[in-house]
Amino acid sequence: MTPSTTRSGRGCYSSGIMSEFFSDLITSQFIVSALAMAIGVHIILGCAALSIWIERKLSSYIQDRIGPNRAGFDFGLPFLSFLKGMLGLGQVLADGIKAVTKEDYTPPNVDKILFTLAPMLSVIPALMAFLILPLGGYWLMPEITLPLIGTIGGEVVSVAGAEVSIGIIYLLAIASVGAYGITIGGWASNNKYSMLGGLRATAQMISYEIPMGLALLCCLLIAGSFMPNDIIMHQREHGWLILSLPLPAILYYICVLAEAGRAPFDNAEAEQELVGGYHTEYSSMRFLLFPLAEYLHMVTGSAFFVLLFLGGYDLPLVGALATDATGTLAVLLKLGVFVGKTMLLVCFTIALRWTIPRVRYDQVMMLGWGAMIPAGMLMIVVTSIMVYMGWTSLVPMLGANALMLVVIMLGRAVLAKMFGRAVVNHKVPLYGSRYSPVEGEQVITGPSHPMARQDAPA
Repeated sequence: MTPSTTRSGRGCYSSGIMSEFFSDLITSQFIVSALAMAIGVHIILGCAALSIWIERKLSSYIQDRIGPNRAGFDFGLPFLSFLKGMLGLGQVLADGIKAVTKEDYTPPNVDKILFTLAPMLSVIPALMAFLILPLGGYWLMPEITLPLIGTIGGEVVSVAGAEVSIGIIYLLAIASVGAYGITIGGWASNNKYSMLGGLRATAQMISYEIPMGLALLCCLLIAGSFMPNDIIMHQREHGWLILSLPLPAILYYICVLAEAGRAPFDNAEAEQELVGGYHTEYSSMRFLLFPLAEYLHMVTGSAFFVLLFLGGYDLPLVGALATDATGTLAVLLKLGVFVGKTMLLVCFTIALRWTIPRVRYDQVMMLGWGAMIPAGMLMIVVTSIMVYMGWTSLVPMLGANALMLVVIMLGRAVLAKMFGRAVVNHKVPLYGSRYSPVEGEQVITGPSHPMARQDAPA
């Protein structure tokens, strides 16, 4: 055998090994999962940006204002004048450009490495949590031929970043990591207000992870699986779990608000008490990452609530969205339904912020340890008994939830009587305000001039 023949043989052998290696590694599910990760990151970032705009517009309507209505996407160019205004949709982009171009100031005597890492540690867990979301259910991937790999496809794959058997447990693990960014940011800032904000955030997240896990276990006991697609399939066959588990759903949603630091649980950044909380010393893009992380956590938490209690991508009486529908159109429809439900829940979360005042910090901790955790333990015990007895249909579960509500209200009354005081604050009317006007006074809350009511650039 000549040297050239030997080299050619070795080359063919190496090429065969590489081809076999890539064909074993890169499968249909691998490619779809990689695409789902790449597209999903942009979807959740887009939803976060849209949430910022929705918050500004919704809060302005609640407060009888117009909100952003000038910044469009014309960029001052005449040939793009038709994109001017657009209900202020360009305001989010303008805010981002402003934050990037501002001075990035680092105060003296801070831990510079941790001071820089903290905003990243807040954003990354929120982006990682969406990986297990079944955005489009299952898809029948067509056959394609790739170099060094061969023909792949022709099989049903899951449209998700990762389909793992402990997908829901992965959510709890990622949620616990989110506290590190805020805590490290507060400690590294070398500021007493930031430190207090970081401590508050840590204590609050640790406290509300326990009832969140208990409410999640109630859902998993009924569905009988950790797999997200199996949970959606169970809800399609037996009804959405918010109907049979209303109390765990409410408990889980409250914990989502606390985990994301949303009002009325935004004590870690209470301006009246802590100036700005854990991000007091931050500026420019590093500061922007903290509010971005809050919105990302809100979107991710809402998406998981949709998955667990609102049927995921399921819509009643819509056969095209069945879990066994694997066509491309069905996948796109499922994705639209999932994102639509998530954004509706985000709007509700935003409306809560501008409706309910902030709960005092000691009340937040008392609510978590004195009410939420005992209520969660009661729910998990009752749900376990119902599952053991086989009474998991809608009517028995509603009856069990009604009984639990009675027990919780009686326990609240007994505790209030034992401690000799009410467990809630009483509203004190402010004489002369819009809610307690002077006798004979006519309260007008909205603007009267027509231009003030025009939601367009003027």
